[in-house]
Amino acid sequence: MKFLVLIYGNPESRAVWDSLTDEQKKEGMAGYAALHAELAERQELVASESLDDPGLTKQVLIRDGKPLTTDGPFAEVKEQLAGFYLLDCDSMDRAVDIVAKIPEAPFSVVEVRPVRDLSAYS
Repeated sequence: MKFLVLIYGNPESRAVWDSLTDEQKKEGMAGYAALHAELAERQELVASESLDDPGLTKQVLIRDGKPLTTDGPFAEVKEQLAGFYLLDCDSMDRAVDIVAKIPEAPFSVVEVRPVRDLSAYS
């Protein structure tokens, strides 16, 4: 089963990250590297990325067959999507166990969503 793990951050957490030295950032990323290695070894990691500043976002609407763009961010909430993992693991319980290993999880909101299987329709 596939699960999308969405990691949300806020302006305060991004400011803390931005204030760290390069060495502190490298130390902070060590936990992510260990988690990536574990998930790759177990063949549960499909993809994972950290997302850039929400202010760099473009919203794209297609109208009359043409793309129209607007600058972001768009959510009227404090929390913004900061990164994600796409997992292929046995169950929701396993996905939740993995979330507990994400270094940022104790300081942010993390959502786990099953990926819908549409293979029967292709």
